[in-house]
Amino acid sequence: MKRREDPALLTGRGAYIGDMSLPGMLHAAFVRSTTPHGIVTALDTSRASGMPGVVAVFGPDDLRLNPQQPWNVDPAFARPPLARHVRYIGDPVAVVIANSEAEALDAAGAVWPEIDELEAVVDPFHALAAGAPLLFPEFGSNVALAESIGEDIDAVAGADVVVRRRLVNQRLAPVPMEPAAVLVDPGERMTAWIGTQDPFGSRADLAAILGRDKETIRVIAPAIGGGFGAKGDLYPEHAVVAAAAEALGRPVRWLERRSENFINMVHGRNQIQDVTIAADRDGRVKGLSVDIVADVGAYPAVATWLPRYTIEMASGTYDIAKIAVRFRSVATNTTPGGPYRGAGRPEAIQMIERMMDLLAAELDMDPIAVRRRNLIPAFSTTHRTASGADYDTGDYAMALDTLLATPEYRFWSAERERARASDRLIGVGVATYVEVTVGATPDNDHATVGLRTDGMIEARCGGSSHGQGHRTAFAMIVADRFGVSPDRVIVIQSDTDEVERGGGTYASRTLQLAGSSLYLASDDVVDDARGFASEVLEVATEDLVIVPDVGLGVAGAPGATVSWADLASMAESSGSRLQRSRDERQGASTYPFGAHMAAVEIDRETGWCRLLAHVAVDDCGTVINPMLVKGQQHGGIAQGAGQALFEHMRFDESGQATTANMSTYSIPAAPDLPSFVTISTVTPTPLNPLGAKGVGEAGTLGSTPAIHSAVMDALAPFGITHIDMPLTPHAIWRALNAG
Repeated sequence: MKRREDPALLTGRGAYIGDMSLPGMLHAAFVRSTTPHGIVTALDTSRASGMPGVVAVFGPDDLRLNPQQPWNVDPAFARPPLARHVRYIGDPVAVVIANSEAEALDAAGAVWPEIDELEAVVDPFHALAAGAPLLFPEFGSNVALAESIGEDIDAVAGADVVVRRRLVNQRLAPVPMEPAAVLVDPGERMTAWIGTQDPFGSRADLAAILGRDKETIRVIAPAIGGGFGAKGDLYPEHAVVAAAAEALGRPVRWLERRSENFINMVHGRNQIQDVTIAADRDGRVKGLSVDIVADVGAYPAVATWLPRYTIEMASGTYDIAKIAVRFRSVATNTTPGGPYRGAGRPEAIQMIERMMDLLAAELDMDPIAVRRRNLIPAFSTTHRTASGADYDTGDYAMALDTLLATPEYRFWSAERERARASDRLIGVGVATYVEVTVGATPDNDHATVGLRTDGMIEARCGGSSHGQGHRTAFAMIVADRFGVSPDRVIVIQSDTDEVERGGGTYASRTLQLAGSSLYLASDDVVDDARGFASEVLEVATEDLVIVPDVGLGVAGAPGATVSWADLASMAESSGSRLQRSRDERQGASTYPFGAHMAAVEIDRETGWCRLLAHVAVDDCGTVINPMLVKGQQHGGIAQGAGQALFEHMRFDESGQATTANMSTYSIPAAPDLPSFVTISTVTPTPLNPLGAKGVGEAGTLGSTPAIHSAVMDALAPFGITHIDMPLTPHAIWRALNAG
């Protein structure tokens, strides 16, 4: 089944916030700190207030907003929507409201905040040092969170080989197609269109900051142009715009500019890992130790606890008896951190896969042989790892064998040997992975299914699609339970007035939770309908069967049927409705897995790396729609390739971003990527009725280490064993010349 979401977007009928306009709409532009750390002592708005089209200028004390308290972090890190104590270059200190966007931007440039500068700290290790300037003096430390498991593994008895390496998972910018955006109509009841992955979470945060009941606010997520985790939480600008609209009694819209987006939307990854791996001479790993420093930027929030996922997934697909991991999440005067596709799990898999390659090099063994020797054997009941993860089901050797049996792997392995004979640098890399989906998020999500008297079926769910294809997959699930065409299913989501509640879309959770709720609610409606059908057909309910494209009928009597439309009418005539709700609780995480292969060629003169081929074998349990799965695989691989080869958000010593536009921050484009080969294996989970696991983030876990491994394989004849990401032409060229 093709995606139902795409025609509107492809034909220009879909609406992003940038496409929306309301009568009397005003425009917002933010005044941002040009200082990484300091106290705003004065804010001169006089010149801006008199400029053409300007309606109002609001500073930190004008809108009386409550600070934003991010979920699951210390209250000391609550963030004021407009700052007096600025903590990074880009921190919003004021907002200009004008009749047009151009007038608002012009006036914002005329607002001059006076800032008493404080000493800034940009490097997380400097932030850890004794006497370092504190971003939150009341908290008393730049370490926002520190946790650990296990003991140091250096003393593992009988280890023949110990390999140590510092690995860098560099800082990434999310670069969505549409940056952050919001349009607020104060009206009689506030309506906010927000570029968000979680309308209900955004509504709750907005209500808390504004100091009003959440039921007085309606939040709608239209087309949002990609989220990737970075649009999972409310931004302070969203609340400021809402407060301005309320104060002025007119709709206000804010569209983040691309230059703002690079310095203001949360950045991902950004871990430095000191890793030790100990093994026998035959390649059997005996222990793993990791010390993680995570730079979480100026306002510790979700990024603060994402390293917990890195701890949980530290062993990857391998049976490692002894694991010790600690992390410290450190505040710095840089753009705040946040989740980015994979959110803590790619950092773990990149780490363990890189160490497997380094161990193989140290032992002079085939990297695949080292991996195979350490894989967890196939299991169908819970397997607990030394890092505390309870893997649900898995067959990691099967995924690896499937990959190695592909024509692409055989071809590029042979081509590598032919290339070396002719002095060409071709490399082949393989990585295995396992990830956790649902994770620490609420493990249930809401769905309501109802039959209408016109024969259509309404499916309302708490997730919020922003590219995943929910409307397609959910229609298929519901249609299957009623025996009708998916065209008869109307999927409703992304609107807090149209759905009772919801948990949002992130952590690869939605099909498992909302999909299972829709599945079970559909069965409940069918069961309720049997009662009405048994009366009109005068048979016992157990004699009724679903008649495709009709409704219910008597088993063995083809003409004895009653349609879904008639059943809905019967229910309404009796004062009820054929509608049921579910909040299916899964109770535990699922652990999708797979294996990826990459082939690359490096130009010796320039260091340019070309990705020649990529094969992904991914196992996400039951596959509802193969095309949707492929779409998620493709997107994840592309973003994983971006981390491996292109992307790095950099800051100089003064806290100024040096890669804050599309000319300095490189992302992969279509010519940089080959046609991907994607394969799905199926190992269902017992944790939900669909047997489904998540797939939205899988590509970022398998692709990055596979590409990194391929580059190192191409450079192996020069004795080069490691280069930190991104593997840019300059980085490779320097390594070749140094080698």
